[in-house]
Amino acid sequence: MITTNLLALGAGLAVGLLFSWLKLPLPAPPTLTGILGALGVFLGSVLFRYLGS
Repeated sequence: MITTNLLALGAGLAVGLLFSWLKLPLPAPPTLTGILGALGVFLGSVLFRYLGS
């Protein structure tokens, strides 16, 4: 599981570097607020599954 997460992080870093180098808009929220919003959506779905629909 940790290996998968590290691979995903590495791929995200590579994509971020590539998009920045090519001066393309990032395919992700460009601010911490947007990233935290996406994290909140994910955590909400995890909590829903944990509490048992």
